[in-house]
Amino acid sequence: MTGDPETHWIPPNHPRRESLLIRERLVDGFREGYVAAQGLIAHGRGECFDYLIGEESIPPALTAERVAVAALLTAERPVISVNGNTAALVPRQIVELARLVNAKLEVNLFYRTREREELIARVLRENGAEEVLGVGDDASCVIPELFSERRRVSCRGIYIADVVLVPLEDGDRTEALRRMGKTVIAIDLNPLSRTSRAANITIVDNVIRAVPNMVRFAEELRDRPRDELIGIVKGFNNEENLRAVLTFIRDRLTELAGKGITLEFPKHGSDG
Repeated sequence: MTGDPETHWIPPNHPRRESLLIRERLVDGFREGYVAAQGLIAHGRGECFDYLIGEESIPPALTAERVAVAALLTAERPVISVNGNTAALVPRQIVELARLVNAKLEVNLFYRTREREELIARVLRENGAEEVLGVGDDASCVIPELFSERRRVSCRGIYIADVVLVPLEDGDRTEALRRMGKTVIAIDLNPLSRTSRAANITIVDNVIRAVPNMVRFAEELRDRPRDELIGIVKGFNNEENLRAVLTFIRDRLTELAGKGITLEFPKHGSDG
């Protein structure tokens, strides 16, 4: 982001302060013109699923994040796709991840305008990116059988990539990239979405946790032997991992239902 959101109205001891700060970063990006209005709705939908997993990186998510990093490190032409929400929430971390796994960064948008492309590229450069693909005339190749504006990609990036990281939900593009023979890594809080089910590796986690986790895994794995990394990827089953996510959610909700949910309010006198 290029500016700090106005957060003076959020009390330091507010129980949802972190969540409110994240929302403000998205609103700030919307005001600056690179987060789409629909992106705000998408974030709200994701927050619902984040509640279900307890707003933490659960074991199946950590497993998928580690496998995803191994896949990126062993790829010949890895690319990280970036949209407005990603640029608003984890710009520095996504640039660092790209550096660690030697991946290209490419802007790819459903609600595409030249202004949004350039603004997102500027945010990434301000956070250390040396090159950003997919802006303007660079997005001159087309993903077959995809009819949204996401079909326009860089001929030097997503079009020739063997592994593509897709932060946040996008089922149509995930399916189209799979038909092109690419390995798709998705970050999607909804384990039931088409994106989650179509991807090769699905990370059911909030992007604000997933990308920093992947940075740490990249620092851990980048010097490991290639054969070891390939073994990590081959030993992963996405369907089984998604089942583990659903089982986690089921067990957590069952536990919460058994305990009951009690709301406690502070005592401020008899007029509350």
